[in-house]
Amino acid sequence: MLFDAGYAGVNWPAEHGGRGATPTEHLIFLEESAAAKAPDVGVGFVGQMHAGPTIIAEGTDAQKAHHLRGILTGDHVWCQGFSEPGSGSDLASLRTRAFRDGDDYVVSGQKIWTSHAVAADYCEMLVRTDPNELKHKGISWLIMPMDLPGIDVRPLVTVHGSTEFAELFLDEVRVPVANLVGAENDGWRVANVTLSFERGTGFVGELLDTTNVFQELIEVAKSTTRSGRAIWTDEGIRREVGIIGADLDALWAFTKRNVSQGARGGLVMGSGSGFKVAFATTQHRLGDLALRVLDRASLSMDDLGDQPTGELVHSKLHAFAISLGGGTTQIQQNIIAERVLGLPRER
Repeated sequence: MLFDAGYAGVNWPAEHGGRGATPTEHLIFLEESAAAKAPDVGVGFVGQMHAGPTIIAEGTDAQKAHHLRGILTGDHVWCQGFSEPGSGSDLASLRTRAFRDGDDYVVSGQKIWTSHAVAADYCEMLVRTDPNELKHKGISWLIMPMDLPGIDVRPLVTVHGSTEFAELFLDEVRVPVANLVGAENDGWRVANVTLSFERGTGFVGELLDTTNVFQELIEVAKSTTRSGRAIWTDEGIRREVGIIGADLDALWAFTKRNVSQGARGGLVMGSGSGFKVAFATTQHRLGDLALRVLDRASLSMDDLGDQPTGELVHSKLHAFAISLGGGTTQIQQNIIAERVLGLPRER
């Protein structure tokens, strides 16, 4: 239904199945969807937010014809094969090797924290096609079908029981040269195109989900008693609720400003890093308050699937992922210090 109405990729161009929404219109759509507690894209995130827009911007006509519709209908799930052991925040140091052999690239190496690999049909894959070049210049961006021989997917079970991530072991996987997106050895530029689609609206879903969890926490605090008193009567609890609420309002205002500036081509340097640091801090603060409100009820891992207790415990566990994924808080702080404030580079 969403696909037929053009809402599966509301910000995609109409000729590729979307509605051609502006960044501001996309933001409004996400806000209204969250308010209605509509399901998010789930395992379709990498395809809709990363791979699809990259193929639209950089792919061949054949790649667009083959992949875009399947992404929006949900028939094809994508995973992201960027990070490697030792090459996470320093992504350009990746070592997964691909050499040309006729009409194929032969790919060998290892990826980690590969989002949605267990369910994926395709992988957006960064590989090193020229080991003699500088690390940023010898990288290529490939579309890798996940059913090719030589791919071993090993799920990574997170602290809250999810298998959203996996390790990939690649042993001489033959990927057709026709699956190269952009030019050979130009993958670092293409990867930055991929990551640019997260700017502005990349964390909107997370922010809106966090806001919903925050409202759930307030309701739990108002309806739960301890030692004969409602938890909500605790001035310390209410003070912390006020601080978190103000932080979320500020993050939402910051997001709207970023989207507006980005639409005009004037995104402020370091704004994405600033948002991520502030959001991670707020997420941890919310998680700490959730544990304080739930008290002993937060100790059982068996209740993670229950509502609303499970969501509240999950908010604390997920805070650590927010601090690490997409570049650690320390990396983001270095970006702000060096690129925005002009401080000396860390040695």
